[in-house]
Formats: sequence, structure tokens, C-alpha cells
Amino acid sequence: MATTPTRRQSLQWFAAGLAAASIARPASSERRARLSGWRDGPSLPFPVQEIYPCLHAGRIHQAGGFIAEDGRITGPTSAHHALDFETGEWTPLANLPVARHHPQLVSLNNVLYCIGGFESGPEGGWQMQNTAWRYDATGDAWRPAPPLPVVNGESSGGIIRGKLYLAGGRQPSGTRNLDWNDHTDVGTLLCFDGARWEVLASMPTARNSAVAGVIDGRLHVVAGRTVDGGNTAVHEVYDPGTDRWETLAPMPRAQGGLASGVVDGKLYTFGGEWFDNGGGVYEDAWVYDARTDHWSAIEDMPKPRHGLGGVTVGDDIYLIGGALERGGSRTSAAVEIYTP
Repeated sequence: MATTPTRRQSLQWFAAGLAAASIARPASSERRARLSGWRDGPSLPFPVQEIYPCLHAGRIHQAGGFIAEDGRITGPTSAHHALDFETGEWTPLANLPVARHHPQLVSLNNVLYCIGGFESGPEGGWQMQNTAWRYDATGDAWRPAPPLPVVNGESSGGIIRGKLYLAGGRQPSGTRNLDWNDHTDVGTLLCFDGARWEVLASMPTARNSAVAGVIDGRLHVVAGRTVDGGNTAVHEVYDPGTDRWETLAPMPRAQGGLASGVVDGKLYTFGGEWFDNGGGVYEDAWVYDARTDHWSAIEDMPKPRHGLGGVTVGDDIYLIGGALERGGSRTSAAVEIYTP
């Protein structure tokens, strides 16, 4: 059995490890790619990966993540930009108070929040955080927001009836919180209404680096990875009305570190990475129809990436940043737009 590379080996800058994904990419001849739904969007100001951008006040906001030079990451950033659709330009805005990677940007009740993620310090590059900030557009500044009840990173979520539901991710397995290896997968479900946080029914499958989408008032959490088992294709849905989870049809392939978007009540997923047998990045893209509980293949990504962000804007899904190779190599400033 091949030895799986760790994130410590792959991302040497911050010396941390990452477990292997469980399924290698099959030959591209097994899927027929059509590129009619794809076009290029305005490139980011610089290459960045491990990001969670969002649509807020008519613009796409992106803040934090790992930036790169010559394709390889050099560390986290505090930079904050917004994409203006009319001009096609990314405008620099107030930086985050501290550089972070994997921070969640969320537009909740007309307020932009930056939640959780990781900071780097002299002892490690994966110090998970529970602090949050809200963006003051009038003063172009970030202000403190209610902190999470637990530290949080690599989770996924969505907005349902004015509340944020944030599922899974990773938390420290003990008292140490300095390195990626200090953390373990969780199924924790957090709910935020803008004033306070609440802990709800845990997701059955603990995992990180999954994607999520809201369809008909329910939160779908799909794929991702686990420390012990590698990538997973599991698909679970949460109903806020009953505080219960249900298992639905899994994604056809196990992919972690991917992106998603919802258009016309269908969930679309894109990319991700695997680490066994040399590793690589998935070009695969899929669509899930909640009415039939069925997945179908769609056009492959022209620029396959992992650690990218997905943002739905009308009938378009923007796939932002990420890396063209597994781990920290070939970090990209690419923006691609998929229209179903």
C-alpha cells in the first residue's frame, strides 16, 4: 500500500500534516467533458487558496486564505477585496484585523461576517480560532462580533431563514492547538442569528473540507474528508424544523476540499483533491437534484482546483482561487464561472 503524503510534507511553510484522500482520480476518458457552460471571470489580484468567499451587498467579498509566490504558498493573508460586477475589478477594502486561512465569510441579515479559521504563530501555523468580526462598510473597518462557543475551522454552512448553520470541520482533540495534527474531525452544528450562537444536533458523519447548500429550507452537507478515512462521498441533510439529520444519496465520487453552489434548487459541486498514489486535483463536477435524490455528471472544470471558493450569483456559480495541484503547489488567481 502506498504511503500517503501529509500536509506537513505538502505545505512545508507551516509544517503540518494532512491525511490521504481515499479515492484516486480515474482516467478522464471515463467521463465526457463538455465546456459549453464555462467562461473565465475576473482574476483575483493574487493567487490564494483555502478560502470561503461570499456574496454580500451586490459584490463578491474575499478575505484571508493562503497566498503564494511562484505558485507555492508563503503564508496566510489578511487582504480583503470585493468584486464589482459592472467594472469586473477587485477593489481592495479594509484588511482583516489578523491574517487567517480558512476563515468563513458570511452575509447574514445584510451584515458581512468573518468567522473562525486559523492563525499562524511562532509555534505553529494552524492555531484554530473562535473569534469573529463584522464589516463596517461605512467606516471600511472590521469590528468585533460575538465569538463562537468553540474554535472552528474547515466547516461548511448556509443561511436558512435569517440564521447561519455551520456544520462539521475540525476542533482540537486535546489541550494543544498549534498544528493541523492537534485537531480532529467533528460533526458539531452551530447556529448564529447575529446576536448569539447555539449548538444544535450534531451531524452524523464528522468531517472537514466538505461543501454545503440550502435547498427548500434544509442544509445539505456533501463530501469532504476525514482524518482516519480520507475523502468521503457521504451526503447528509439537516432540517431546522425538527433539529434532525437525514442521509441522502452520496456524491458519485469522494472528493475533499471542493466548492459548491445552488442554482434553481439544485446543488452543484466542483473539484477537490486526493493524496494517495501521488495525489492530484479532481476536474469532476456534479449536480444533485433534490426532487429525485439523484446525482449527475456535468461539464468538467477547465482549470481543476482544490481549496477554492464557490459563490452563486443569480444563475452563475463563481469558482474562485484554489490550487491546480494537491497541497500548496500551483496556487491560482483564476476565477471561472459556470452557468448550468
